[in-house]
Amino acid sequence: MTTGSNQPKSRHVLVTGGAGFIGANLVRLLLAKGWRVSVADNLSSGPAVYIGGLDVELLDGDVLDREFVSSAVRGKDAIVHLAAQTGVPNSVAAPRRDFEVNAIGTLNVLEAARECGIGRFVFASSNAPLGRQAPPASEDKAPLPISPYGASKLTGEAYCLAYHGSWGLGTVILRFANVYGPYSGRKSSVVARFLGDIMSGNPITIYGGGNQTRDFVYVGDLCEAVSAALDSPVSGEVLHIATGHPTSVRNLVDVMERVCGVRIERRFAPERTADIGDNYSVVEKAKRLLGWEARTGLEEGLARTWQWFKAQHTNTA
Repeated sequence: MTTGSNQPKSRHVLVTGGAGFIGANLVRLLLAKGWRVSVADNLSSGPAVYIGGLDVELLDGDVLDREFVSSAVRGKDAIVHLAAQTGVPNSVAAPRRDFEVNAIGTLNVLEAARECGIGRFVFASSNAPLGRQAPPASEDKAPLPISPYGASKLTGEAYCLAYHGSWGLGTVILRFANVYGPYSGRKSSVVARFLGDIMSGNPITIYGGGNQTRDFVYVGDLCEAVSAALDSPVSGEVLHIATGHPTSVRNLVDVMERVCGVRIERRFAPERTADIGDNYSVVEKAKRLLGWEARTGLEEGLARTWQWFKAQHTNTA
């Protein structure tokens, strides 16, 4: 933080869900870029160990608590809204809870931002709202969600656009591809799940035939996109944040074998309900409006992630 009467005051950002995987990476980047950072998190996924020791204000509370949200938002210059129920399987198992957290929770944060005159609001969405659209995912395709998660994220997107259109709130929607990287030890996404199994010496489970594709984007690259969105004047837009390259699950495992230096035992299970078969994104709009593009290749990103997993195993052994 800068000091002295002639120095500019540091901008203050609230990161909801900032104690989780993406948040732990983003908070570090924003601190390095000179932001003051507050984190609002209900710690439902575990204690805030990933941001322990950092110069951040931790506010323990839930986005469904309107009074807590209003208090957390007050006095901030910008908001990054990461807090969410994440993942398709959880949404299928508990669709009402998925709606409450992702739709009503987002509305609560937007309303507090409007009331407090927040200038910038970055919303973390995903490709799930597009659902049964054929790849590649792009901003000009009509959303056709096939899961409650996709529907709830689409609701959040719609309210972000509505708050921009009705009140001029500086919202920008980032549709994250399949994110992986350090601090993902509590995630159930495919990369984190596979690396956790490899670390434990267990076989990995591939749902379906393994030919389904995903666009795997390294979390460090993704956080740079969030930072660019905070600094950009672009508002009322939806942007895909991805690499633009599809990778099959089978190929992902092949790369993991090279990176981890082990033979990975594969087991196959039936395809999961509401999973999208093939998915990757067009990223030209993010390049044009944010000047952003992914720079970390899959093998390099997996190597960094594997080193983090190994370090965690060493520290807890």
